[in-house]
Amino acid sequence: MSWVARIAKGGCSMRDLEHARSLLRLAHRDLNALIGMGDSPLFADEIVGFHAQQTAEKALKAWLSAMGTVYPLTHQLPRLLALLESSGAEVGAFWPLARFTSYAVQARYEEGPMCADEPLERAAIIAELQDLLRHVAAIVGDPET
Repeated sequence: MSWVARIAKGGCSMRDLEHARSLLRLAHRDLNALIGMGDSPLFADEIVGFHAQQTAEKALKAWLSAMGTVYPLTHQLPRLLALLESSGAEVGAFWPLARFTSYAVQARYEEGPMCADEPLERAAIIAELQDLLRHVAAIVGDPET
């Protein structure tokens, strides 16, 4: 059964390093999109926030998969962080990423600045996400990341 089918049935339950590595590679694609956007005003903060959320979500799910922890089909970063924490992972440094949850789906369907009062600090966001991806890469041992 594919990992997509396992998730659809209620979660990815086995310690699956290949699945974790695949998710981490997908997270890198979203991070690369953020890097490519840079500070260009052509990309609204909502688009930047969406890719930040997607990067974090995929990386956190990769971490959970590498630990063998069942994770839900969710875009809620606090829920994933709490699940990691309850599984014994040290996630304290990554809790600030939970602020991107509001960019998950609604940012794609609502017009206007709805997620942040201040413009996003894109370089700082990229650095935070790079830290997360490096951390997860060390766990899953993915030589491609």
